[in-house]
Amino acid sequence: MEIILLIYVTVIGVVIGSFLNVCIYRIPKEENIAYPPSHCGSCGKRLTAVDLVPVFSWLFLKGKCRYCGSKISPRYAIVESLTGLTFALLYNKFGISVDLLCSAFLMSILIAVFFIDIDHRIIPDELVVAGLVAGGITIIYNAFFPMKIFGEGGKWWDPILGMFAGSVTLLVVGLIGMLIYKTDDAMGGGDIKIFAPIGIFLGWKMTFIALLASIVLAGLISLILVIIKVKGRKSTIPFGPFIVMGTLITYLYGWDILKWYVSSLLF
Repeated sequence: MEIILLIYVTVIGVVIGSFLNVCIYRIPKEENIAYPPSHCGSCGKRLTAVDLVPVFSWLFLKGKCRYCGSKISPRYAIVESLTGLTFALLYNKFGISVDLLCSAFLMSILIAVFFIDIDHRIIPDELVVAGLVAGGITIIYNAFFPMKIFGEGGKWWDPILGMFAGSVTLLVVGLIGMLIYKTDDAMGGGDIKIFAPIGIFLGWKMTFIALLASIVLAGLISLILVIIKVKGRKSTIPFGPFIVMGTLITYLYGWDILKWYVSSLLF
């Protein structure tokens, strides 16, 4: 039964990943994500159900349009696979629960953020608003039915405080960066805003863990890219993807990291 549920959740994740591909492509272009229906970006031919089976259609068609033969980016299959894997990891952590539903929703938004920020260096307000709306529902639910992610003894106001914890911290960091480097974009506005819904879903304690994980990952990966000469010392790298990775790590290991850190301070 357990393996059947795992497969079921993973398949749902893969299907949602297919929808995220639409969001990643259309939202930055300010296009409607529902209309027109999916079509080939080269020949404009409307795609049928056979062309839209997540992952498998791309594999069976060998990464090419069935109608005009133009190449289809492997990213479509990658996004679908990553979303399915993320859902599977979250299911392994939370089981069938409201925590799984909330974490899967937030990570779906963040997967779209990951790829949009890489391509366009923006985090669309539409994704932030979607997270805030769902976050508002989460706040109300948690007030009556405490959620696992907020820890034992979590308070009803944990997600509300979390909404401000990450965003305000990044805002302060950005202002300090502006003063030190004398620039107007030391910290992107989208990075600051996306931490508001993240904070709601994680609570204030886990939000700080996610922020710390994001900064550490950004530092390490940026250093590696400079060492292997993929990026220069003065190159800019979008922070959004690191926020996404830091949030997933927090969902999976956040409370373990916090307990380890506290125990390290005590001993």
